[in-house]
Amino acid sequence: MTPHDFRLLDLNLLRVFDAVMAEGSLTRAADKLALTQPAVSNAMRRLRDALGDELLVRRGHGVQPTPRAQALWPVVREALDNLQHSLAPQRFDPASATTTLVLAMADATASTLIPNLVGILEREAPQLAIRIVPLTTRDPRGLLDAETADMAVGYFPAVLADLTARAQAGTLVAHEHRRLYDGEYVAVMRKDHPLAWMPLTLEHYCAARHLLVSFSGRAYGFIDEALAALGRERQIVMTVNQYTTAARVVAQSDLVTVLPRHFVPITGLAAQLQVHPLPLEVPAVHVDALWHKRGPHRPAYDWLLQALNRAALKAFSP
Repeated sequence: MTPHDFRLLDLNLLRVFDAVMAEGSLTRAADKLALTQPAVSNAMRRLRDALGDELLVRRGHGVQPTPRAQALWPVVREALDNLQHSLAPQRFDPASATTTLVLAMADATASTLIPNLVGILEREAPQLAIRIVPLTTRDPRGLLDAETADMAVGYFPAVLADLTARAQAGTLVAHEHRRLYDGEYVAVMRKDHPLAWMPLTLEHYCAARHLLVSFSGRAYGFIDEALAALGRERQIVMTVNQYTTAARVVAQSDLVTVLPRHFVPITGLAAQLQVHPLPLEVPAVHVDALWHKRGPHRPAYDWLLQALNRAALKAFSP
C-alpha cells in the first residue's frame, strides 16, 4: 500500500478486521458489530484489496488468518485501543463500581493478599466483586488473552524475561506487569523429622524424599534446575497443586517440601513445622501482577494494582 492509499483507507475496515479476527467467524463478527454478514464480507473484501493480501481463508465453518493477518492483528488492536482511550477515556470510580474482576493466583498468594484486600474493598469499593480462580500455569498469558482472567498474580520469571526481550527487540508487547512483593523459599518438614534439628546440608537435602508443589503435575521445578546446575538431583515422590496441601502432608509425613517463608504462619500449622534455609542458591522470588493491555476491565486495573500493593504492604508489616 502506498502512502496515498493509506490516507484513503476507511478506518472502519480495521474495526471489522479486529472483530473477525477475535471471533474467527464472519457471522459472529457481524453479530458483535451489529452489522449484516454481507456488510462484513464487503468490508473484508475492501481491506483485502487495499492490502493486497487474502487475510482470511475459509476453514470449515470459520476462517483461518493468513500470516500477514496474524502479524497485522496485534498492531491493529493496539492502535484501536489507543484511539478509543484517547477519544473517550474511561474513568473508574471504585465507590460506585459494580464490576466483577477475576484474579488468578495460587493459594499461598491468595492467603497473603486477599484477607487485607477484603478490608480495602469494604471501605472503598463495596459493590466491586472479586473472583479468585486457581493459577495452574507459570505462563498465564493464555488466560489473559482469552479474557478468562483480568489479572494473574504469581512468580513468572520466564514470562517477564520474554516480555523484556520482546520490548528490547522492538516487538509489540501485549502484556504489562508490576512487582507486588518479594519472597523467600525455605525447606519445610515436620518438627520431629530426622533432619529437623540438624543443619540441613546439600547432601542431606538431596537424600531426603520430597514433595513438590507443581501447578502442572510435572515433577521438576526451579529448585531442580538449581540442583542440576550443581550436578545434583533430589527424589520427588509426590506432587500437589496447592501450598496448603503441601504443608498438611509434610506435617504428617517424612517428606520435605519448599514453601514461601511468609506462608508458613498462614497455614495454621507453624507449631508442627520446622523451617530450614535452603542449602543452595536459588533465584529471588518476585511476586508480580500480570495483565493484558486490552483487558476487559482495563480502567479498573490501576486501582486494583494500588489496592493489591497496599494489601501486600500490610501483610508484611511488623
